[in-house]
Amino acid sequence: MTAPFRFPRFFVTSPAPCPYLPGRQERKVFTELNGPHAGELNDALGRIGFRRSQSVAYRPSCAGCTACVSVRVVAAQFIANATQRKLIKRLSTLDVAACRPWATDEQFQLLRRYLAARHPSGGMVGMDDGDYADMVEHSPVNSFIVEYRQPAVDGRPGTLIGCCLTDQQADGLSMIYSFFDPDIAGLGNFIIMDHILRARAVGLDYVYLGYWVKGSPRMEYKTRYRPLEILGPGGWALLPDATPIAANVQKARESELA
Repeated sequence: MTAPFRFPRFFVTSPAPCPYLPGRQERKVFTELNGPHAGELNDALGRIGFRRSQSVAYRPSCAGCTACVSVRVVAAQFIANATQRKLIKRLSTLDVAACRPWATDEQFQLLRRYLAARHPSGGMVGMDDGDYADMVEHSPVNSFIVEYRQPAVDGRPGTLIGCCLTDQQADGLSMIYSFFDPDIAGLGNFIIMDHILRARAVGLDYVYLGYWVKGSPRMEYKTRYRPLEILGPGGWALLPDATPIAANVQKARESELA
C-alpha cells in the first residue's frame, strides 16, 4: 500500500549578499525532495519557479525585491536566428551523449577550467571533487549528464569540452548547471540550443533556464532564445517581443540544421 502524500515543509534561509545586484540581500525558501514522490513534487515546484540543488528545491524569497524571474523556452516554437543557425552548423560534428549522473575526474577538471576562466570569484571556485560528486550524484529525480565531446579519433572518445547536469521533468528539461571549455566560442549557447532541440524531439514543451535578472549582464544571454516565457504574479507569459511570427516557424525549423 502506497503511503499518503505529505505536504512538504518549507524553510527560509538567513539573508546573505545578493550575487546579482550589489547592495541587496538575498533570501531563499526551500524544501527537501525525498521519498517516492520526489519527482512529482519537483515537477510541481518547477512549474511555479523552484529550482533543484541536490535534494533541495528552492526559489528566491527576498524582502522587497522580485528581480529574479523564472524563465523557460517554448521548445516547439523556438526559432534560431541567423547567428544561432551558423553556430549549430559549426558545432554539429560534436559527439553528444546523455549519461547517467555519475561524476568523473574528466568532468571535474573541465569544471575547474571553466570556473577559473568565467567565475574566478564565484562561490563554486572552492569546490573539490567530493563537492562536485555531491552536485551531480545526489539527485532524487530523473537526472542525467549531457556530455559534449570533440569527434572521436581512431575509435577513441574525443576530448570532453562541455557538460550539462539536466533534470527531465514532466513538461520539459531543466538545465541545472552547465560548464564548458571557455576557449571554444559559442559553446555555452550551443548547449542551450541542443537542449531545446532535444526537448522538441521527445515532445517536451519547455526548457527551463533558471532565473533571469533584467539588466544583469550575466543573465542577458537567456533572452536570446525565443519565444521565452517569464513567470509573473499571473502565471507564465511571453517575454515582450518574444512571440514568433507563425508563418515563419516551419521555414525557420527547416533551416536550423541546414
